[in-house]
Amino acid sequence: MKILHLANDVRECGNGIINVLVDLACHQAKEGHDIVVVSAGGEYVELLERYGVRHVELRQRPVRKAMIPFMVMKFVAILFRERPDIVHAHMVTGLFLGKVGKAAKTYTLISTVHNEFNRSAKYMGLADRVVGVSRAVTAAMVNRGVDPSRVATIRNGTVGTPRARKEDDQATTSLMQRPSVTTVAGLFHRKGIDVLIRAFAASQATKVDAHLYVIGEGRDRASFEAIVRELELHGRVHFLGFKQNVMAHLKQTDVFVLASRREPFGLAVLEAREAGCAVIASDVDGIPEALDGGASGALVPPDDVPALSAELSRLLCDAEALSHARRIAREGIDCFSARRMADEYLQLYETACRRARSSAL
Repeated sequence: MKILHLANDVRECGNGIINVLVDLACHQAKEGHDIVVVSAGGEYVELLERYGVRHVELRQRPVRKAMIPFMVMKFVAILFRERPDIVHAHMVTGLFLGKVGKAAKTYTLISTVHNEFNRSAKYMGLADRVVGVSRAVTAAMVNRGVDPSRVATIRNGTVGTPRARKEDDQATTSLMQRPSVTTVAGLFHRKGIDVLIRAFAASQATKVDAHLYVIGEGRDRASFEAIVRELELHGRVHFLGFKQNVMAHLKQTDVFVLASRREPFGLAVLEAREAGCAVIASDVDGIPEALDGGASGALVPPDDVPALSAELSRLLCDAEALSHARRIAREGIDCFSARRMADEYLQLYETACRRARSSAL
């Protein structure tokens, strides 16, 4: 099968949408399919090419009116050259390109919806088949008016990702102090970093000498650092920035927290489970699905500092509870493999293509 993936770029920057695309493309190429990724490029191009994926450069962002005709013409030229069976759009600009391109070539257009709470997500529903990365996302798209017969749920998977790096565990160990609490997230209001910092501060009333590590970057970093200063947590809260070797840090983590206010699924939750961290996360959107409904980790209400603080205190003060939480986090994690995810997408592609052929008769 000839599959063309569309995204703004393939930069290695911690973007979950890009990570899913890269895992899909690599696994699909490994299965013998002809895979092309069309984007503005980035650090992952080398990895993609190592797996036999071809990358074609096409700048899609920022979208300026003057550049739209040239962008469309270049994309149509790519379509005539590549002749894909499937065009898979992972972002809104790619969806529009894929929709316009159908006027020139015949193919099945697939979209994957991640952040359905963004207003622009409604346009992802224009594809022939629409994929939600969790049942929560799928339900939200149906509520937006997308025909349920065109929507499917394929949960994300990270276990066995081609993006895995050889880790320098020794160097990481020397940097992280225990007991350690870690979050991996973009530094934005939506991710609830402020909630986590305040909950961590409250948990330290139990006299547990813990450290909080914040891995990620984002525009709201300065406001979160201001909270650390306000609460006099200097030396206890560490902003590490973006890290390529996230798994090495997670393996030195006792408790992982994702305090998001909104979250379509939460790839970082899966990575933390695979690393054997105890997990605490917000009971919101698709996160419960990444924690098997709460069987694999603790779910707390979003934006609830006392609830998060109480759960942190429970795990940090009780070695037996922490050990149990770390053990259950790993149970059942293999079903969240990147290969399973890629296989389910291939099945969806084949079904969609059969439907399209039947409709054409």
